[in-house]
Amino acid sequence: MGPMKRLLRSEAVQRLSCWLVHLYIRFVHRTGRWTVEGAETPRRLHAEGKPFILAFWHGRLLMIPMAWQNLAPMHMLISGHRDGRLIADAVRYFGIDSIAGSSTAGGGAALRAMVRHVKAGDCVGITPDGPNGPAMRASAGIVAAARLARAPVIPITYATRHRRILRTWDRFHLPFPWTRGIFLWGEPIAVPAELDAEDSERWRRLIEERMIAQTAEADRRVGCEATAPGTLGRDDLRALRRAATGGSR
Repeated sequence: MGPMKRLLRSEAVQRLSCWLVHLYIRFVHRTGRWTVEGAETPRRLHAEGKPFILAFWHGRLLMIPMAWQNLAPMHMLISGHRDGRLIADAVRYFGIDSIAGSSTAGGGAALRAMVRHVKAGDCVGITPDGPNGPAMRASAGIVAAARLARAPVIPITYATRHRRILRTWDRFHLPFPWTRGIFLWGEPIAVPAELDAEDSERWRRLIEERMIAQTAEADRRVGCEATAPGTLGRDDLRALRRAATGGSR
């Protein structure tokens, strides 16, 4: 590893990057004109002492802390990838703790930790298409989490008029300052506790379809074309790009 790569991966640079990311989130929110719809649902559930699972696409993760605004104790499931660790450290500035792992971990430690936090009365945030994609394609992990925790899933998304959709596997939505934006909260999705494999797949599709439609609606509300779901995961996209450049990347 060269000296530049070692510098970029050093702890000091990582801490600075997290601090800058959190400042950018605050700056975009403060300079923008934001509309929030549907927030009465999570507020009502919190007032009734009913925790829930917050679901948002990996590519729409950046501004979620500003929609949350310390509504309740929150634990966000974030992958162990380098970009995941960067996000985990950044969201701590907003009082959001992280759970290392993935919604595809099945019955692993991350899933058990999520269920434990929900049963203790806290909320958990999940990116159902993370950490490897394809973008906007939900894994079965979110159904397992909701079923075991006996907690409803509430989808949330955001969109901004001025933005850039990056050419990453998750089609990351990068909002620009001084923009018009919207946060959309969806209706709770109550997954039954007892499901067979066919039923689990039906609920997975329902959650995915609701989230895709909600994201498209948010894009429409700010006057942008809807972002389409992806067809390639993280590793497949990297392999395709390496092949396109003759293996130089």
